[in-house]
Amino acid sequence: MSVPAENVPPHVAIIMDGNGRWAKQRGLPRIEGHRRGVETVRNVTFAARDLGVRMLTLYAFSIENWKRPPEEVGALMGLLEYYLKKELDTFVRDRVRFRTIGRTEELPAGVQKHLRTTIEETKCFTDYTLVLALNYGSRAEIVDAARAYAAAVAAGKEKLNDGSWSTFSRYLYTADMPDPDLVIRTSGEKRISNFLSLQAAYAEFVFTPVLWPDFGKDDLSAAIADYNRRERRFGQTSEQVVAPAKAHRK
Repeated sequence: MSVPAENVPPHVAIIMDGNGRWAKQRGLPRIEGHRRGVETVRNVTFAARDLGVRMLTLYAFSIENWKRPPEEVGALMGLLEYYLKKELDTFVRDRVRFRTIGRTEELPAGVQKHLRTTIEETKCFTDYTLVLALNYGSRAEIVDAARAYAAAVAAGKEKLNDGSWSTFSRYLYTADMPDPDLVIRTSGEKRISNFLSLQAAYAEFVFTPVLWPDFGKDDLSAAIADYNRRERRFGQTSEQVVAPAKAHRK
């Protein structure tokens, strides 16, 4: 399924869900679902680029995920380190900029090392960006932003009475990123689970029953097609949205 380039959302964010259920359905350990999920990350990363997406943000590890059994958390960190080591050359070859959002300073030292290397080696690329949300939670992000904003006010760098979104958003992890246009959640769950709650205020949401390890290019294309059936008004009326579009087509 192909999508006209002009109809592709520039920034797609995905809540990757269903690895454990995928494994359970097949009588496999949960870690096998996570291993398969890592393969899907690679496939979807390049599927999104091929479809014309400019930025892909993947919810890879939430702050709440630390509550999982220690052996599962350890396995996830090992898979993350393996993924970073394996994909670095591919990112450089295919000019994929890599970056992260979240409290990555709390991740294991080995993971942090590979994150820094991958970010540094790909920082000059501008056409396509892959963002991993790691040790991320929207509420934690807001707390961190509020703390940083308060410190800036105390230091005289910001004015207390400038309460605009454009000012405050500079202190979010996503300060230099565009807001997501489309947010997808796999596995059939219909919640955003503390993911980009401020940035996704005007995003379109697609909830698919497909488990993450089975999610592919056709599923992404279908989500984008669903996105294109929506009318994005941003607080305006339908008539206000339609009129400029008609004028543009003349």
